[in-house]
Amino acid sequence: MKWRLGRQSGNVEDRRGQRMGGGARGIGGIGLGGIVLVLIAAFVTGKNPMELLGLLAQQQGSGDPQTQTAPADETPAPANDETSQFIRTILGSTEDVWGGIFQQSNSQYPAPTLVLFSGEVSSACGRATSAAGPFYCPGDRQVYIDTAFFDEMRTRLGGGGDFAEAYVIAHEVGHHIQTLTGVSSKVNALRQQGENVEGDNGILVRQELQADCYAGVWANRAQQQYAWLEAGDIDEALRTATAIGDDRLQKQARGTVVPDSFTHGTSEQRVRWFRNGFDSGDAGRCDTFKASQL
Repeated sequence: MKWRLGRQSGNVEDRRGQRMGGGARGIGGIGLGGIVLVLIAAFVTGKNPMELLGLLAQQQGSGDPQTQTAPADETPAPANDETSQFIRTILGSTEDVWGGIFQQSNSQYPAPTLVLFSGEVSSACGRATSAAGPFYCPGDRQVYIDTAFFDEMRTRLGGGGDFAEAYVIAHEVGHHIQTLTGVSSKVNALRQQGENVEGDNGILVRQELQADCYAGVWANRAQQQYAWLEAGDIDEALRTATAIGDDRLQKQARGTVVPDSFTHGTSEQRVRWFRNGFDSGDAGRCDTFKASQL
């Protein structure tokens, strides 16, 4: 991927090299590198990983923890290293793409901030460790990424590569689009009413698949603008989508698949909805909530 062709966003906050005060804990005591274990816990209990984060936040209180400089044995990443430049470029591209789409509807696109962190972070959704993986918090409209997750994608989840990493960022930005369009608030309202939102045909799966489709729309339009994709880039994204399907992760965690506890969709569904967005470049083709078949 010739990502250096794009412009860099100014909406990135780099918190790497900082740690939270107050003895912030990871989920189940898991620290950096424990993402697979948390995914296993989530699927064994049938819980959305972000629900576990919410419980963690409640247990630890709602106060904003103070940040401290990294201990002497930790070397903060350079403020403008290649990883930061890459993420700023991908985020800048999502701003251009969605800004153009919103403009077509005579609307202005309020871009999210992307927070880079290492180890642990505080958000409006509570405290989280890198074990949770990348996430979007609608409470502060920010995307949070510990780039160690990209290493996990390559070494433990069977995905990885620069375009695969771009897909992950674009997926989280897709959740920001859902916040702006009111989808997220409707999903949360159903959860608060006690509706069962999980399952292979459930609301959570539809929400995640729509974010995958939005990532495909971004990829299509960014390619039109920059022609930056190289041979194998799309395959990288599809391998990553396959690696993080509910069925594959549950099979790895339990040895069996339990569709009633799905929250993100099967590998096949995630690939198909990403391709739907990429092949069409049309966000209107991403209405998973009206789809009779996912």
